[in-house]
Amino acid sequence: MPDPSAPSASSASSAPKTTAAPGTPAAPKTSAAPGTPAVPPTPPVPLAALLAREDLALRQIAGPTDRDTVIHWAHTSEMADPYPYLLGGELLLSAGVHIPEAAGSGTYFEDYVSRIVAAGGAALGFGLAPVHDTVPRALVAACDAYELPLLEVPPQTTFSGVARAVWQLMAQARLAELRRVTEAQRSLAAAAARPDPVPSVLRQLAQRVGGWAALYGPDGAELARAGRIPEAPDTPTAQALAELAAVVRPSEPSASPASPAPAPSPTPSSATDSVGGVHLAAYALGTGQGFVLGVASARRDSGDHTIASVAAVLLSLLTGEHQSGSGAARSAALVRLLLGAAPEAVAPLLGGERWVVVHARPVADGPAPDAVAASALGAALGSALVDAGGDVVRVLVPGDRAPAAQSGWTLGASVAVAPHEWAAADTQAARALARARATRSPLVRHGERPGLTDLVAPADAAAHARTLLAPVADTPALTETLRTWLSLHGSWDRTAVALSVHRNTVRQRITRCAALLGADLDDPDVRMELWFALRHG
Repeated sequence: MPDPSAPSASSASSAPKTTAAPGTPAAPKTSAAPGTPAVPPTPPVPLAALLAREDLALRQIAGPTDRDTVIHWAHTSEMADPYPYLLGGELLLSAGVHIPEAAGSGTYFEDYVSRIVAAGGAALGFGLAPVHDTVPRALVAACDAYELPLLEVPPQTTFSGVARAVWQLMAQARLAELRRVTEAQRSLAAAAARPDPVPSVLRQLAQRVGGWAALYGPDGAELARAGRIPEAPDTPTAQALAELAAVVRPSEPSASPASPAPAPSPTPSSATDSVGGVHLAAYALGTGQGFVLGVASARRDSGDHTIASVAAVLLSLLTGEHQSGSGAARSAALVRLLLGAAPEAVAPLLGGERWVVVHARPVADGPAPDAVAASALGAALGSALVDAGGDVVRVLVPGDRAPAAQSGWTLGASVAVAPHEWAAADTQAARALARARATRSPLVRHGERPGLTDLVAPADAAAHARTLLAPVADTPALTETLRTWLSLHGSWDRTAVALSVHRNTVRQRITRCAALLGADLDDPDVRMELWFALRHG
């Protein structure tokens, strides 16, 4: 008859892995399924933490008092042989209902405890009353002999109360682990945005797992490392980690055409091993180039795999960018610009003749967008040329890719221009973004239709603008406020939103402009002439 209190089958995935005998390296555990777990598994609870709960009043009366002993859940059973119903890692709770009267004179308790140990039980809790007033001495002796921690549960403490305490401790540990993983993800993303991204990511990963991280190239050579490597007693850790990295590195195809090679077995995306108490892990980077991330640590917490997987994804992007032709071309273009080349000379390396400058800000007010969010926006717009400095993200988009509105962002786009006009297009995008924010539009494009202003020679228009705007030209705040106010048809509120100032500040500046220019800004002809001058000044 199945034990009605046995845990459900869905809990089986959390059972602890078996380990090799002491002194013997375990076979690597591999995983062929790609992807990063969304959340780390629930961490186990130290038995010492449960004993420290004063409300439970538990007392350990037998077995080792190792502070590293952990339990994965609590399970109540009165079966004489609980082995078939245990998954491993349990605190088994029993009131001794199953114990026969003559148990003390035979091997009943030794058989009972040996079966719990064989099933992987972590500890045994024996409840006093109503069946037994004291813990049987033979049970105490058996737990000492088989090194199984034995807890005395007082009459006032219910088994359900013990189970609830276990789940409370697990929930606290899980919350702490999720916070640790979240902080690690943020720090790894920030490290990937540094000028030296690969070493920075390795340093941050080594710090977060308390060990050593290394990046191996396609030929197996160590390209970079960070942290302090924990040494195993017999086997050099660096050597063992390099060998584990070879397990997940894609194998080279056969070069001999004489006979067809057998179909290769799938290469696992990750592998773990343990050598001399040192935990090893290797992750194949998803670039197809054979790069592998190796991690060694003295202990392995439940969230370490998630943290290392995030680092592997970031390193995949970084190594993939290093290998891609477009990445090399962008690097070459940057070098040439820094060395004095004109924009039009380096534009062919970037893959386009005409370009659109896009300015973007998040719709929701908050902190400036980080590098990861800016890169994601650039990818959505079809460009890797992204600048996330300051409050505005700027993206240089090839002219054949018309920018589209993006959820969560407010965009302003310039017209498509040649490289020598990038600076002017940047100004157009900034003004378009200001108008988009003022009108609460997801995307505003700078107008490119010809108008009456095209009938005036550019030099004459510029000279007229300089003369007309001379009284306010030395005060950029006044000219920009006047430009925005006119573009928004004299709306005080919209102008205030666009300039991120108070509406009274807008009124004061416009009044000051009218006084300095000696003009009636309520006159539409005056407004038209000023708008013409501002566009050509």
